[in-house]
This record gives sequence, structure tokens and C-alpha cells, in this order.
Amino acid sequence: MRPVIPRADPAPSRLSYRLQRMMLTPFCRWFLRVGLPVLVVVGGIAGYLADEARRMAIVDQVAEFRRQIETRPEFMVQRMTVDGASDAVHKEIRAVFPYDLPASSFDLDLSVIRARLEGIPAVVQAAVRVRQGGILAVDVNERVPVVLWRTRGGIRLLDREGVAIATLQSRAARPGLPVMTGARADAYVPEALDLLEAAGPLNMQIRGLVRVGERRWDMVLRDGKRIMLPEADPVRALERVIVLNATHEMLERDLVAVDMRIGPRPTVRLSAYASREWQRMTGILSRAGTQ
Repeated sequence: MRPVIPRADPAPSRLSYRLQRMMLTPFCRWFLRVGLPVLVVVGGIAGYLADEARRMAIVDQVAEFRRQIETRPEFMVQRMTVDGASDAVHKEIRAVFPYDLPASSFDLDLSVIRARLEGIPAVVQAAVRVRQGGILAVDVNERVPVVLWRTRGGIRLLDREGVAIATLQSRAARPGLPVMTGARADAYVPEALDLLEAAGPLNMQIRGLVRVGERRWDMVLRDGKRIMLPEADPVRALERVIVLNATHEMLERDLVAVDMRIGPRPTVRLSAYASREWQRMTGILSRAGTQ
């Protein structure tokens, strides 16, 4: 009788079954299709870059490639043009420009350049842009000087806002501008300009303005006479003096000062000679009256 050979169980083992089931999951299929190749590539790159010499060689190649692109002729800035600036401001712009030309446009920080230019006292605003043809175009809005402020440190050139533009050695450098002096006079430039405008009928008789006690103005004429203006509404007081001068030629007389600080009527201060003559004439008239 032939021996009975047991037949192998066709069912997979439990471990084989679990492995087959795991291979059928989406994650496992994704890992074999994508994840494993990525790990192999990353591992190869990491192994290649583990050598410092190789890393430095790659960095140098990237830097050289970038340099070749940035220094192409179409990206190079060859020269700078400045519009809206006087000769003095133009020279100062050239002096403070923080880069050497020619330079790559990638190396120029336009915000830094604009900040440098707007740091110049005579510049209100600056616009900077790179134009075709390798030109760095600078458009400057320059402050307009309107008055000279005489201080112990020199003569300062001020704009309408009282901002100091420059310091002059002599008034002869700007003979057409009015002069003012006094502590903190620069904070009252608009008021000073209003007074000078109102004093137009006086023509060329004005020497300048003096800020007194940081409160009010004295207008000094070329012959030394002073118009002492009040703290409140000085323009109106000056207009009254101009009307009196037009009707009575008050400023043509032998006066030292016209004081408008008290009330609407001026107080006149005579010169020493005029005061003596007035006293002499008064004495003569008084003696004649007693006789």
C-alpha cells in the first residue's frame, strides 16, 4: 500500500499574508514609487556633499555663475545724471554717493542712495531710478533759500520752513536775501516773511529783522531807525506805521525808534540832537509865554 503524502497548505503564512496586505496599502505603494527613490537620491547627494572641498567648489561655481549674469553689459550702471540741483548741491551729491561707478545694478541699493541724498540739508526730496543705457537717474527737489539768519556761528541760509541749507561766510554771497537775527528766529521765518512783504512800500529802507526776547520783532532800517513791533499782530502794527509815514513822512524825521508795542498809537523816540532841540524850543516857548 502506497504511503499517504500530506499535501501542502496553499494558504500563505500569517507573516506573508500581512506583508502582502501591507504592500497593497496606498502608503506603501507611494513609498516604493516615490519615497524610496527620493531617499536614495538625497542620500547620494548628502554623501557627495559630505566632502568640504566639494561643497566649496559648488559654492564657487554658483558665485561665478551669478557674477557672470550680474556683470553683463545690460545690467551695468555706467554713469549718474542729476536733475534739479544747483552746482553746489550737485557737487555734494557726487561727494556723498556711496558707490563707485561702473557697478552692477544688482549691487546698487536705491533706498540707501535716496536716504544719503535726502540727508543733504539742501535737498527736500530725491528720486533715484536706473534707466536703460546704464544710467542712474537722480531727480532732486532742492530747498529754496529765502532769508539769512545771522548767528554767532555764522550766517545761515534758511528756507521758508526755517531749515538751514548752508552756512555762509559773508552776506555778500547772497546780497538779494533779507537778514534776520535773534535767538530762535529760525522758528518764525513765515512771520518774518509776512512782515517783509507788508513792508513793501518802504522800498529799500529795510536792513533786517531782529527777534527780541524770542517774543517779538524789531524792524531795522538802513539809517539805523527801529520799528518796534508788538508780540500780537505785528503785521497790522507795521501797516499803521507805513500809513503814518505815507501821510506825515514820519520816518524821514530825526527819530531813533517808533514803538508800536503799547496801544494803536506809536510812541516816537527822538535822537539826542532832536531831543535837545525840542527841549530848547520848548524852553523858548515857555519863557515867551510867561512874558
